[in-house]
This record gives sequence, C-alpha cells and structure tokens, in this order.
Amino acid sequence: MTTVILAADAWSAAPQYAVAARWHGQHDTAVVLKDATKVLVAGGADAAGVSLRQSAVFDLTAGTWKATALLGAARQLHTLTPLPNGKALITGGRVGPAGAPLNTAEVFDLEANSWQNVAQNMADGRWGHSAVPLSNGKVLVAGGIGARPGGGLMALRSAEVYDPVAGTWTAVEHGMTDARAGHTAVGLQGGAKVLVCGGSVPIGASDDADLAFCELYDTATAKWQPTGSLRHPRSGHTATALSATTVLIAGGRAPGATAEGFDPFARATAEVYDLAAGAWHDVAAMPAGRAAHRAVAIAEGKVLVVGGSDHPANETGYRGALQFSAGAWTPYAGLLEGRWAFSTAASGTKVLVAGGITRTGLAAAEKPVELTTSAERSGA
Repeated sequence: MTTVILAADAWSAAPQYAVAARWHGQHDTAVVLKDATKVLVAGGADAAGVSLRQSAVFDLTAGTWKATALLGAARQLHTLTPLPNGKALITGGRVGPAGAPLNTAEVFDLEANSWQNVAQNMADGRWGHSAVPLSNGKVLVAGGIGARPGGGLMALRSAEVYDPVAGTWTAVEHGMTDARAGHTAVGLQGGAKVLVCGGSVPIGASDDADLAFCELYDTATAKWQPTGSLRHPRSGHTATALSATTVLIAGGRAPGATAEGFDPFARATAEVYDLAAGAWHDVAAMPAGRAAHRAVAIAEGKVLVVGGSDHPANETGYRGALQFSAGAWTPYAGLLEGRWAFSTAASGTKVLVAGGITRTGLAAAEKPVELTTSAERSGA
C-alpha cells in the first residue's frame, strides 16, 4: 500500500468563485462529480442572508471555473449530492433567513451544463437536513427543519428516498427515532448503512439543544435503529468516513452550560464510531476547538480538517488545517485566507476550498458579516 505524503506548502490560490457566498449546512458543500476531476458548487447565502441561485464547476486538473445555468430556485441550507449517473441532486433549503422550507429538488447535468426540476416534490419541505447516496443508487434524505402544522417550524423525524431513474420520491415508512436538524449523515459499507449523528432540536424561539443520539438506516430493510450515542452532544461538527465501517467526528459549536460550568469555546474533542461494536471511543483531541469547519477524506484512514471558528458570532475564520491518521493529529499547511461556513470537496489529495465567512461581529471592520470570493486548492 502506498503512503500518501502531503506537501507542507500544499495550498495555492485558485481563480475566485462567481460570488461571495457562505454555506452553513452540513450537506450543502461542494461535491465531486463522476469523472473525479470536476467539483460542483451551488446555492448558499450572501452577506445579508439572502439565498443564491449561482453555481459553478471547478476543474481540478485545469484549475479553472466554468459557470453553469442558474438554479431554478435560490437555496441555502439545502443538500447537494452526487448521483451514480454523474449528475448531482440538490434538495430543499430556504430562500432567506425567514423563508419557508422548500420541498423542491433539481438535478444538475454536467454534459448539458444545466439544472432541471424534479417533477415530483418531496413530501416535506425541509432545510438543515441530510442527503446520502445509498448502495442501491438512490438517495436518502432525512430530518431537517420543516413547517409545524398550524404555523411555525419544528425539527423533523421524517425521511424519504429519491430514485434518480424514475425521478420519484418514496417516504420511508418509519421515520428516524429522533427529530433533528443540522446533523451529519455518513454512508457506510458502500451506502448499505447510513449513520446519522448529533445535530440539534429547537427548544424555544431562539434556543436549540445539541444532541448526542445516533441511529443507523439499513438500505436493505428501509428501517432505522438506534446505535451508540456520541460521547459529547454536538452540532456544527464534522463526520467523515475513515473506512467502510468507521467514522471520525471532530469539533462542534460551544456547548454552553455543562456539569463542569460554562464553556465558551468550541469543542476540540474527537471520537470514532465502529460499526461492528455499535459504539464510539475517544481519540486524541485537536490542539484547539473549532466549529463550522469542513473535513474531507483524502485517503483510506486519513481526514483533512480545514478552517472553522471558535465562536461564529464574533470571530475571524481560522487558517489552520489538521490531518487525522492512525488516531493522531498532525499539522497541515494553513489556508491562505481564514474562513468558516465555506464549501469544500476532495478528490484524493486534491482539495478545493471556496468562499465562506472571513469575519463577523466585532471582528468585522465595516460589515456585520464579511464574505470572500476567494478559492484555494491543494494537492498535485
């Protein structure tokens, strides 16, 4: 087996993205399309929180952007998922900070360079949900924030499956054990199982409770079952497959009040899930806490954690990056521009980072939220 060695000076500037944008969701980040050399970025929000229709494709080999047709609907907190036929599915989201959850979906065709509406809408409008490819070629969409009967919003337990051949949605008969939004979902065993972890649930007009509960979706039976809970409740964390049966969780937002007192800092802890054991175990913590960061697999058992912040309400984005391998963290070359809530994707050791928030709150000199159009790439 060949060991991948990452260069110390791996990041280099790439052409700027079309617009200054941010992506706050767990599953709205960029995706690598079928040929593994093209990365699709879509939707997001501007500095005022207004959703965007822009999308573009970055060529990892040529180092260039190609603009695409506009999305049919502006979206943020949506999901973006690659399909087996080389296309990509975008689902749900909302059109602005106070926008209603969307129940529409669109498919991107790389060859035609266009978006097409999925004729059948999802059963539930949702944002902050998850979407994961399954071993049968379909896509599982689960949870998120949806409309409460009679008005208002609530976290959802419901899940539904998209069939890209038929272009149809089918509701999963039994929803998740726990309603949740902002959670992570990772396909295991080639999509035969899906692990859903953490996230949050609204407990008031402006408060959310972070969750430790996890559950598994079985593609063969189309059923959910609880599995081992996280050792620490998390949202704003990352979840990345280390192998077909193991997952790394890292970081997350400041937990607030705990049994030990008030902790104002984002989590530095990390843990690994083992499918066979159905349980989590602690691994070495990161050197410092971070949330709203991104993590991508760059080789079997290797994960690159990039950017993030300590307190997104009043912070400058991190430039720092770390590599996790064999239970340990090692430094990786820092980004050229610190950022969080950005879009990223990896194809092997080739990694693209685009957009995001550079500063907010008191850290922003002139505007409440400062975004960037810059993009960076690493790898040969």
